[in-house]
Amino acid sequence: MSNSSPRGSRPVRVRVASAALTVVATALGAVALVSCGSDGDDTGQPAFSERPTAPDTASFSGEHPSSVASAAESRIASAQASASSAAASASAREAERKASIGAEIERSRQAAENALKGVEGRGNALSEVGMTGKPRADTNGLLTVVVTITNKTDATASYAAQVDFLDSSGKVVETQFVGAEDLPPGERKQPLVISRQPAEPVLTPRLTKAQRY
Repeated sequence: MSNSSPRGSRPVRVRVASAALTVVATALGAVALVSCGSDGDDTGQPAFSERPTAPDTASFSGEHPSSVASAAESRIASAQASASSAAASASAREAERKASIGAEIERSRQAAENALKGVEGRGNALSEVGMTGKPRADTNGLLTVVVTITNKTDATASYAAQVDFLDSSGKVVETQFVGAEDLPPGERKQPLVISRQPAEPVLTPRLTKAQRY
């Protein structure tokens, strides 16, 4: 005969049922977490991407290194082109300057030659025109003389001079003309006369005529 009563066994069954419900609820919660973490994947593994996503470059600031390098190279090339153009321009200007000087020398030479045509004797300005030689070491071996023309009058005047180059026998081998135009009173001009003859045989320069006009 049992001493337990139906009233005493009822609380035990209630506690067992409550514990079972707690286990079921915990299990269901775990399943729900796995399901949410797997994003619908039945494997039960956490979801992640094996291939990393490229960063959003739109949110970056500044320039890409390749763009900076390209811009630098472009600026360098532009600077080099500008320098080359400036050098070419300077060379062209120097060539024009030399051509202009050469043209002016030739014009002055022709004017002096024309002024001496028909002049008898040695001219009227030998006292106002002198001549000195330049060392060949300073002229690359060329026979060069400096003609010094000084206006000793009280009025502006033009001058023309004839320089002859003679060989050892006294024969005139070459004749050059030089002058100074519109030279103010007291002013001096020193044009050069350069022989076109070879260094040998040695020639001697001579001031043959000097005319003021």
